[in-house]
Amino acid sequence: MTDLIDSLAAIPGQYDAVFCDLWGCLHNGKTAYPAAVEALRAFKAKGGTVVLLTNSPRPAGSVESQIAGLNVPRDCWDDIVSSGDAAQYGLFSGAVGARVHHIGAPKDLTFFHDISPDLAPLAAAHPVTLVPLREAEGVVCTGLADDTTETPDDYRAALLQMKANGLTMLCANPDLIVDLGDRRLYCAGALAAAYEDMGGTALYFGKPHPPIYDLARRRLTALTGKDDPRILCIGDGVNTDVQGGQSEGLDTLFVTAGIAAHEFGTDANAPDKTLLAAWLAEKQQYATYAIPFLH
Repeated sequence: MTDLIDSLAAIPGQYDAVFCDLWGCLHNGKTAYPAAVEALRAFKAKGGTVVLLTNSPRPAGSVESQIAGLNVPRDCWDDIVSSGDAAQYGLFSGAVGARVHHIGAPKDLTFFHDISPDLAPLAAAHPVTLVPLREAEGVVCTGLADDTTETPDDYRAALLQMKANGLTMLCANPDLIVDLGDRRLYCAGALAAAYEDMGGTALYFGKPHPPIYDLARRRLTALTGKDDPRILCIGDGVNTDVQGGQSEGLDTLFVTAGIAAHEFGTDANAPDKTLLAAWLAEKQQYATYAIPFLH
């Protein structure tokens, strides 16, 4: 049975680190949640390490700039690991070839040139060229070109052309949807799912898939010097944060007031325990803990 708690501090102090999701937990796409900031600060003050683990398709440096603009202070986290970071390893290892077509917004072009020092030698040895779809060996999808107006249906023709040409899609963000304030937007994962429904092949590197956790563990070990730290995964995505943590053998804290808030009653601050238990059972997922909002 998932333990419904009222604060991060209420969890017994057995964790050395948290892998904390961003969108829906620490911010809503427009501004930071002050209570979540303070919860992470308090965890750090007790000696814990905070790694922000996000399915953003952007590399960590770009994510840091983005969340600074959302008033997420630098003193509430220690490192950032993104799906973009993990997917870059796949790209520069040749997972979809050297001539690739990009599906996504111009703001996501940092994915191709914002390279971390540890990845720079691999990127230099295996350069990638962006080309039109008709010339591509593979496709990198970071999202929709305009996620405020478009849906996956707008990409049906492009996906059919990709399938006809036998192209593999590297999906830099496995999330299907996010909530920007009170607006719901589609992510790269929705396009990858549509492509797979057509019989196409998609590769994933973010949550809940192993590459992002492998990278996060390496970064955490570099920060702390601990080879086997005790980690709690925090997030509002049952199929990403919860499933990913479970698959890694890690405890999880499910934030109920995120993208699934409507499933647990009319009061986001007081989720119905019976509805929560039934919903998790239906999803065949188990969270160690649940909390309405991170605080």
